[in-house]
Amino acid sequence: MTRDPLPSPPTSTFIARLAIHVDSPLELGEDARGKRRFIAITGGRVSGERLDGVVLPGGGDWQTVRPDGVADLHARYFLETDSGDRIEVENVGFRHGPADVMQRLQRGEPVAPESYYFLTTPRFFTTSPAYAWLTRTIFLGKAERTRDSVLIDLYAVS
Repeated sequence: MTRDPLPSPPTSTFIARLAIHVDSPLELGEDARGKRRFIAITGGRVSGERLDGVVLPGGGDWQTVRPDGVADLHARYFLETDSGDRIEVENVGFRHGPADVMQRLQRGEPVAPESYYFLTTPRFFTTSPAYAWLTRTIFLGKAERTRDSVLIDLYAVS
């Protein structure tokens, strides 16, 4: 039996880096799904060839840290481009790694991003014709947590 060749994998193109400034977590407590918390977004910057602007304050990341240690993330926030266009972002993802690495992150210590898993799948919404391409493209975010920010390298998948 002859096997069909594998299809070509998707490719990705770097779009921008989001440097999202965040506040300290507000802890809600633990329920059957895990430890629930909210992290307010206080501002930031988006920088890239096709997307430049600021992260507006007022959004947030609703997190559930599951019993298996995986942080289930759901963030919503707005960007404002340098040209004044507004873009809503809904970003979901997972962050997990060895227990000692995750404890260091929680304490705000520097941790090499390759020592833990942190990927997101952002979706964009806008009424701006100049940025309509964001609303019909699949994106992947490779993320890193620092003491007071989240860095997300945004890639368009094709």
